[in-house]
Amino acid sequence: MNGDPRLYAILDDLGIEYEYHEHPPGPTVEEALKYWKDIDSAHCKNIFFRNHKGNRHYLVISDHRYPLDIHDLEKRLKQGKLSFASPKRLLKYLGLTPGSVSLFGLINDIEKHVYLYIDENLLNADRISFHPNINTASLVIKKDDMIRFLEWSGNGYEFIRLYDPPGH
Repeated sequence: MNGDPRLYAILDDLGIEYEYHEHPPGPTVEEALKYWKDIDSAHCKNIFFRNHKGNRHYLVISDHRYPLDIHDLEKRLKQGKLSFASPKRLLKYLGLTPGSVSLFGLINDIEKHVYLYIDENLLNADRISFHPNINTASLVIKKDDMIRFLEWSGNGYEFIRLYDPPGH
């Protein structure tokens, strides 16, 4: 199986069942959509940000179907100006490379430095998919298991409204 063997061991230890889907590299949501079409789950956009000073880092997870307006995000998060974190920072804090950003990168954040903002609309999904720290596979887990993984990680997180779906 593609991905970090430590991740699979952690998921097994936590009793988190997952559905494994191997596919060609999907470094962007647009590219990954080709491989997600037959996977029954909510698919996420995972973006790694830093604050203006560079001393705080955030993983923002949203439903891939809706655009993420960074200026609106800055207002909603109330964390000041945000920038995309560099590949060097991504590797340092989450042990990941660009195109493979995932919730599961938290297994590498030993210092619990990264704070997560997760769109509350994802709470409406029963199943959610994430890369297993490499973009050549996707793992589908239950929403409740995502929350169990978050609790296990020890990182701070909160569910917030990142966008207003059509009709709201």
